[in-house]
Amino acid sequence: MHVHLANSSINTNETVLETNAFERMRNLQLLHLGHVRLDGCYADFPTGLRWLCWLQFPLDSIPIDFSLEKVVCLEVQYSSLRQVLKGTKVLPSLKILDVSHSHGLTEIMDFSQCPSLEELILVDCTSLIVVHESIGNLERLVYLNMKNCKNLKMLPKSMCMVKSLETLILSGCSNLDEFPFEMMQRMESLKVLKTDGIPIRDVWPETSSSILSYFPCSLVELNLSRCNLSDDAFRGDLSNLSSIQRLYLDENPICTLPVFIKGLMKLNHLSFRGCKKLDSLVGLPKVHPQAMDWAAMNLIECISLKKITCQSGFQKQIVFLKNYNLVEWEYCYKLEPIDRVDVEMIKLLGLFNLGSMPAIRMNHPYTSPNERRWSPVQAQGLYQFGIFSTFFAGNEVPGRFSYKSTKSSISFTVPLLRTTHRIRGLNIFATYATKENSKNCDYSMERPIMTKVSNKSKGLKWIYAPLFFGIPGEGEDMIWLSHWRMESETILQCGDQVVVLVMAGFPELFRVKEFGVELVQEHQNNMMISTQHDTKSDPHYAFVIGGDLSMWEYKPGIYVLGFSKEGIEKNIDFHIRRKFNRLIMDTDEEDTGMLCCIAMSYTPSKHFQAHLYSIQKHKFYVICMFFRQRRRARG
Repeated sequence: MHVHLANSSINTNETVLETNAFERMRNLQLLHLGHVRLDGCYADFPTGLRWLCWLQFPLDSIPIDFSLEKVVCLEVQYSSLRQVLKGTKVLPSLKILDVSHSHGLTEIMDFSQCPSLEELILVDCTSLIVVHESIGNLERLVYLNMKNCKNLKMLPKSMCMVKSLETLILSGCSNLDEFPFEMMQRMESLKVLKTDGIPIRDVWPETSSSILSYFPCSLVELNLSRCNLSDDAFRGDLSNLSSIQRLYLDENPICTLPVFIKGLMKLNHLSFRGCKKLDSLVGLPKVHPQAMDWAAMNLIECISLKKITCQSGFQKQIVFLKNYNLVEWEYCYKLEPIDRVDVEMIKLLGLFNLGSMPAIRMNHPYTSPNERRWSPVQAQGLYQFGIFSTFFAGNEVPGRFSYKSTKSSISFTVPLLRTTHRIRGLNIFATYATKENSKNCDYSMERPIMTKVSNKSKGLKWIYAPLFFGIPGEGEDMIWLSHWRMESETILQCGDQVVVLVMAGFPELFRVKEFGVELVQEHQNNMMISTQHDTKSDPHYAFVIGGDLSMWEYKPGIYVLGFSKEGIEKNIDFHIRRKFNRLIMDTDEEDTGMLCCIAMSYTPSKHFQAHLYSIQKHKFYVICMFFRQRRRARG
């Protein structure tokens, strides 16, 4: 039998019942009470209880005559208890004891009263000062949670005797006078240790060893967030931590990647959130997130972070925000002032007088809208996917462009080349501006300009929007000048039909005024681009058109650079999906794979059309889809 008596209103007086009301409930096993007081003796209370949950238990101790011999789980959160287990009978069946948020609890007495205890939960017991030494006798204890026991002064040294303990949570126990690191080495079963919020440097014995060298080799999860640990806290041999899978170092004053992390080959989550002095992460190991993880790595609010390099290729699922200074992420992008860009690249794009180029406003993708920094900066060079981009104000395009248009696309046929030359790639420029009604818009919402290059003859498409971009001022034009490097000679060949499309990522805010394309040729024995940009040596060109772009392949032959297939399909922002729909689909193609619809109709024209409208003002979206039947080819 299960009885649940609870008063849901915290503003009304507690419900008062007599204990004899339960006398005849001989089969009662599960009892859940909330904001209830029982008057009377417990001598005749049902003795078969297996689970007792009594929220806001009103007494300062458990009555001696309360028979709990068969109770397996005892939950008395938010209670008025001042002590537990003192004077009570032996509780041989008790496996779970939860007295969380019992702010008056000062002590837990003899643990020998509950020899079968497996889980002890003391969260937010703010008056608890010490834990009884008898805890070392709990041979079956696997879980101990003392989170936010802010007045806890010390841990019993007998805890090292608890060989079965797997999880120890001490988060927020900020007043510990000492931390028995030595005992940690003996906890041979300990897998999860959370000490976040403890000023470990204040309780760490001054020895030549790192604090981490005291931790057991069985650990798979370690939380050292907000422990005031600097770089020197991680020195020495830390091979004992080779099994770590989840590591949290949030809000510590570290400046570089601790060396021991480079040897962690089993990581599935790594967090440096709020490490505001962190300058670089060089040699990051591969992090393999689990299916339930929303991110592999958390770098939010690492405001000083400038550079990230990895041991083994591109690292997906890194969360960024407020990373104002991050200018280099290996295998992803590199941003540098235009006057530091390779001279050959500058010549290739026809740039000159770099010193006279005016400063521009640049959008940084890893800052929040409320902290957007619009101070003008020197023109920058951006490297992504073998594409070099730069932005500058004005409408005078440097260099020579054979194909120009004020429309959305340009089509051309690759001409016959000299036998001594080959296609090096494409130079593309676009002039764009903001619309009059976009003065106060949030430019972080969209990338203002996107490009699609299609080789119709080979069925290949590459779609790209630069991660960083220039923001035009009012009444000002902005030029995006880029060089698309083609790694393979077979990507563009004589006779191939090529279509280049440039569009505004957010047409309501931006408009493309003109764009142009130029084929770049080079002599077979005289490479126009210096070896600085060799794909084999420059990690920022690791994913080059013609190279391995499988990570960005949405469908066979269609590459959405910077957006994985999984990311596109799971994106719930319909405006962003509209953008991809328009770029991925050609006007003469029928492709419903990416389109989401909530309304359908059949049109007499029998032509397939897809429209997706975003109504920003009212924060909702309307999607309409009209299907047509493709006319079969005759003959």
